[in-house]
Amino acid sequence: MANSGCILVVDDDAALREMLAEYLGSHGFSVALAADGESMRVELERACPDVVLLDLRLPREDGLSLARYLRERYDVGIIMVTGSGEVIDRIVGLEVGADDYVAKPFDSRELLARIKSVMRRMYARPESTAVSATPEHVRVGRCRLDLQGHRLLGPANEEVPITAMEFELLKVFVEHPGKALSRDRLLTLTQNKEWDPFDRSIDIRVARLRRKLEAGTDDSGVIRTVRGVGYMFVPAAE
Repeated sequence: MANSGCILVVDDDAALREMLAEYLGSHGFSVALAADGESMRVELERACPDVVLLDLRLPREDGLSLARYLRERYDVGIIMVTGSGEVIDRIVGLEVGADDYVAKPFDSRELLARIKSVMRRMYARPESTAVSATPEHVRVGRCRLDLQGHRLLGPANEEVPITAMEFELLKVFVEHPGKALSRDRLLTLTQNKEWDPFDRSIDIRVARLRRKLEAGTDDSGVIRTVRGVGYMFVPAAE
């Protein structure tokens, strides 16, 4: 069965980049390529990948710094590529947020298996951890989201009308605070098969949610647009 998903390869070895693009492409993945941190950011602006394959030794910015940058801003899988003897760097890489690592020289089949494993864990993660990690009531703009009661409550504790689809979308946002989520990722997390990531359905619902969350306030950043990626929920400062 064909795979699906986007892989961003960040490595300063041009020959290795091209080899991985051909190999992963032949297994059904869309592959983007970057030689360093600067070109990585350019590719992220174009589209948010599912998994970033990140070389540890890069010019100017090292892989550990870039892994930290990715983890703070994007909901993506990160696989570090290290030298065979860099045990400490592997440990640090995992500590800063990498999901896995592979040592050079690596077998392409092993790399493919690790990519599939990281993607499986990413898509399974919300079902197993989201409820326990999120409070029952979450402040969103001028409102509070009641996760148990499936309600949106206004400043005076009044119930704000919200559709089932809007509730599911807002629930996904509050379970991933500060994470840029692509439209395709939002579809996966809401498990709503009727939406199309290429139409305007998510954009329309986000616009409706913004009006409800920001009505009568100066707050314009509850759900922010992340250019080239999608949307991000920004929690209110305590």
